[in-house]
Amino acid sequence: MNKNLLIVLAVILVAVIGLLLFSQSGMPADYNQAPQATVEENSVVVVLNELNDSGESGTATLVEKDGKVEVTVDMLGAPAGVVQPSHIHTGDCANTGAVVYPLEFPTDGQAVTTLPVGFDELKAQQPLLINVHKSTTLASVYVSCGELEL
Repeated sequence: MNKNLLIVLAVILVAVIGLLLFSQSGMPADYNQAPQATVEENSVVVVLNELNDSGESGTATLVEKDGKVEVTVDMLGAPAGVVQPSHIHTGDCANTGAVVYPLEFPTDGQAVTTLPVGFDELKAQQPLLINVHKSTTLASVYVSCGELEL
C-alpha cells in the first residue's frame, strides 16, 4: 500500500476518534444537545434532542405575540396516534425540575400552546427546559428534551 495513503488514513482515523470523544464529553451518554438557534428578535427555536433511544427529536418554536408566547412543538419520529405529554419545567435536561407550564400534548408529533406570559417573564424563571414524554401511560419516560435559553 502507498505510504502517503497510509498517512492520510491514519490522520482521518485520529480525527474521527477525536470528534467522537469530544462530542460525548461532559454529558450523559444519552444526551448530546444540539445548538439552539434564535430565529428573530421575538422568536426562539429550541432543539428537542432524542432521549432514551426513542428515535424522537424535533423543535419547539416560541414566538412572542401581544405579550404572550406561542409554543409550537414539532417532533420527528413520533408514533402515529399516540398522545405525548409535554411541559416546560425548571432545570436543565440533566436535572429536570417541577412543571412550570403544561403544553398541549402533541399527537402525531405536533401541538401549539399559548402561554399566558411573555419572554421577559420566562427569562426571569430560567433555567427552563421543554420535554416530551413517551405517552400518557408512560409519562415517566422522556423521549426528547431541549433547554430554553432566552
